[in-house]
Amino acid sequence: MKKIGEIKDEFAAAGEADWQNMCDLYREDSRSGVQKLILQYEKKIKALEAEKLRMEQMMQYEHKYEHLGYLCGIDEVGRGPLAGPVVACAVILPADHQILYLNDSKKLTAHKREELYDVILREAVAVGIGMVGPAKIDEINILQATYEAMRQAISKLKVTPQLLLNDAVTIPGVEVPQVPIIKGDAKSASIAAASIVAKVTRDRLMVEYDKTLPGYGFASNKGYGSTEHIEALKKFGPTPIHRVTFIKNFV
Repeated sequence: MKKIGEIKDEFAAAGEADWQNMCDLYREDSRSGVQKLILQYEKKIKALEAEKLRMEQMMQYEHKYEHLGYLCGIDEVGRGPLAGPVVACAVILPADHQILYLNDSKKLTAHKREELYDVILREAVAVGIGMVGPAKIDEINILQATYEAMRQAISKLKVTPQLLLNDAVTIPGVEVPQVPIIKGDAKSASIAAASIVAKVTRDRLMVEYDKTLPGYGFASNKGYGSTEHIEALKKFGPTPIHRVTFIKNFV
């Protein structure tokens, strides 16, 4: 008879598709350790099935418009911070993609976002990223800067989409037909993928800024107005990456 540790290793080495077979294989083993293991993996199987159903729901807009051709999800991050750029991302996923756990980037842990970032870049048909810095944000305002970042992201796609699925907004100056979806990053897999790539891209940039502009906590607050950030602003004054129009109440 196999040791429980050996069976545990077998389960750990098995792929998700084999979990049910493993549970069935060892179901007659009455040892409490094995039964506990089976229970654990049956919970994982249920959770996986629930996630597949959730993702199917996240594909509702993609299925609705798939007859048109390439669908592009668009989202941005960084409209609210006091420092750093606004970053937009455009993502075209394959119609038959099997990516799970896509969601509004704010609902995911940093670790999960990083993990999904790699999966999205590997699986996507095309990814485009647009970025508008603080000086331009001050010049044209944050809404116009967001639109500009989105237009940049679209222009950097290696294929032309037939439809844009946008998180809440309609982007001016774009010829491709658009469907704005309120809370789209929680309703569309394509928009969710764009939100994740935009968030990871911007977060990584702010971590780099923290190395050259220490003292403001950019690595942790990502340029948002945390207590630490505002206190540093009052003490040291603004940096070149601060948005002048956003910090006038603090300096």
